Amino acid sequence: MDVALFYALAALVVAGAIGVVTGRHIVRMAIQLLAALLGVAGLYVLLAAEFIAAAQLVIYVGGTLVLIIFGVMLTARSGTSVLRPSRAEAIVAAVAGLALLTVLCVAIGSTSFPHVIVPRPADAVAPLGGALLNQYLFPFELASLLLLAVMLGAAYLARPLQRRPR
Repeated sequence: MDVALFYALAALVVAGAIGVVTGRHIVRMAIQLLAALLGVAGLYVLLAAEFIAAAQLVIYVGGTLVLIIFGVMLTARSGTSVLRPSRAEAIVAAVAGLALLTVLCVAIGSTSFPHVIVPRPADAVAPLGGALLNQYLFPFELASLLLLAVMLGAAYLARPLQRRPR
């Protein structure tokens, strides 16, 4: 059962990623990115990393993807904008992607992974939460203020220019 679920989630991630890379409509690409990010969160759940899965959902799906869609809706003239990369851009992207895939395959092939999964205590998230709300509270709040400033700036830049009365 776990193996079938793993393969289904992996297929979702790969299909979503291919859709993002090869898509031409930006809103559809955002939906395919959503599918890929949800698949990654599901893979984290299978790895018994529930906190990382929740962080994946909150930060990437809930934050980043909403900002992408918000930015597209504010700045694009229509939601059906079509992206048309030039032939040179496509070749450079393909070469860069293959190079990164090669580096990743070499890194995975040269790493020895343990065969035994060590169970972790159920309260392993408590120290992380304590550190986020004590030691790293200022950077955490600073990041939220920065995201708020970006959203306000995007809304300000995207608003239509008002004509001045003569």
